Amino acid sequence: MQGVIKAYDPGTGTGLVLSDADLSEHELAADALNGSIFRMLRPGQRVIFDLDDTGCATRLRLGSEVDMGTPGG
Repeated sequence: MQGVIKAYDPGTGTGLVLSDADLSEHELAADALNGSIFRMLRPGQRVIFDLDDTGCATRLRLGSEVDMGTPGG
């Protein structure tokens, strides 16, 4: 899935991702940044993510422009 970071608290590691597909909000899973290039997230940052069994965003990663469907990609 693709989306944008809506909120992130670096102190607690909690946050929300807003899905591009249906504008649904997903809490970040506790392991969302494990194995990721991300150490910090900022509101408005575009990400690709998966959903775990509880509906939380996990496996956050940076997509290429082709993945994101941005102009010039």
